[in-house]
Amino acid sequence: MHFDLIDLTLFQHTLECGNITAGAARSHLSLPAASARIRAMEASLGIALLERNRRGVHPTPAGQALLQHARLIGQQVERLQYDLAQYAQGQQGQVRLLCNTAALTEYLPELLAGYLADHPGVSVDVQEQPSLRIAQAITQGMADLGIVSSAAPSAHLQTRPFRDDPLVLVMPLVHPLAAIHQPDFGASLAHGHVCLGPHSALALHLEEQALRLGRRMQVRVRAEGFDGIIRMVAGGAGVGVLPLASVRRWEGVLPLRWVALRDDWANRKLLVCARDFSLLPGYAAALVAHLDAG
Repeated sequence: MHFDLIDLTLFQHTLECGNITAGAARSHLSLPAASARIRAMEASLGIALLERNRRGVHPTPAGQALLQHARLIGQQVERLQYDLAQYAQGQQGQVRLLCNTAALTEYLPELLAGYLADHPGVSVDVQEQPSLRIAQAITQGMADLGIVSSAAPSAHLQTRPFRDDPLVLVMPLVHPLAAIHQPDFGASLAHGHVCLGPHSALALHLEEQALRLGRRMQVRVRAEGFDGIIRMVAGGAGVGVLPLASVRRWEGVLPLRWVALRDDWANRKLLVCARDFSLLPGYAAALVAHLDAG
């Protein structure tokens, strides 16, 4: 099997466009050259990668597998080009860190500021994602480090404890759920919720838990940030599920109360994860040490 980046890019463009002619044009190749490359790919494997008909082309099962790998390789090449460009501008390194909403909002700002102050030649690319996607991205080598909830499958990764981060149900002082000592998340679904934006990691996680119960969340309003949720809840807009650390900042300041959820997934811990901590570049290993010390 002898594929190069031009082959993989052409194959991806062909399937995204739906035909070889458009895929060739998008790849800046002539149609005969593109057709020859695809035929050579199929010949080297001894299997068909495309199903051809009057309406265009569709991937065979083998072609679908190749398309997935071609996309991953393309993302890695883009990352390589970006990282090398940063080095050309005098940067000594970049750490790609994926984290969930709670880690990004509650724990990382001061820690990352301290690390960056001590390492002026290093930058940190931080992206918020749900824990499950983070674990998948680390497995695929798409990021150096991740901070995930202990509820996400991560046994195949190396992990280190980062923070205890239980999720709690917050509500106005007078609310029907206040009479329940330790409700479960399902009980809260009978009431309107105040949530983060629909693309935030925590909002996606909560919606997934509701769907597992065969229910849907009644989202009354969405807020920017944990503080916005808490202020709306205290004003009577609904209930919310938040990290305990964010709620404690407002205790005694706003008229609200919180209760622990008895769901196992709510009693979570945050973990720092990597494919192999020993193989991290020195500047990324230094970030892990800084997170451990913090």
